[in-house]
Amino acid sequence: MTIDKSWYERKHYPKLILISGPSGVGKDTIARRLIERRPDDFYFVVTATTRPIREGEVHGCDYFFLSNDEFARMIEKNELLEYAVVYNDYKGIPKQQIRDALASGRDVIMRVDVQGAATVRKLVPNGIFVFLMTETEESLVRRLRERKSETAEGLNLRIAAARQEIRRMDEFDYCVVNHEGQQEAAVDEILSIIDAAHCRVEQEPVTL
Repeated sequence: MTIDKSWYERKHYPKLILISGPSGVGKDTIARRLIERRPDDFYFVVTATTRPIREGEVHGCDYFFLSNDEFARMIEKNELLEYAVVYNDYKGIPKQQIRDALASGRDVIMRVDVQGAATVRKLVPNGIFVFLMTETEESLVRRLRERKSETAEGLNLRIAAARQEIRRMDEFDYCVVNHEGQQEAAVDEILSIIDAAHCRVEQEPVTL
């Protein structure tokens, strides 16, 4: 039996992996660990945002921190795959870095909010959409409170939004639970999902 050579080529189509979920679930941490585990295989898309930089964050690594005018220029030039207003600040995904990473043969990892994932799904239906969640809703609320990064009013808004986002879990292909203190287990599950996607018989390249 001779296996069609094109199957081997399809197996190496780079994938677009979207990690989403409510605030406080650990999207940034899990995305960073995926890159650290396989630095030669993955490219992490850095999101552009107009929100103020937080202590410990690095421009160009955690986010591209832009002014409202800079963000507006990117919108006008159609340089964003998607963008949205999140907690009164703009967030968006620059297109060109995704194209460059896919052209290099690496899988692309994006961490996006739930509404952003819905937009990307329409543009890239063959992406891999992963919803990250805590053990329980109560655990998520506790994590948000422990961050102490905003006012009481802002915290209540974020908790309410998180509860609404949880209800949209069915819009995703997979759900992975990020248990407290067991981040590596969540990373292992997502790596298994990606590896399985590369072994699918029917595959198509990601196009933007």
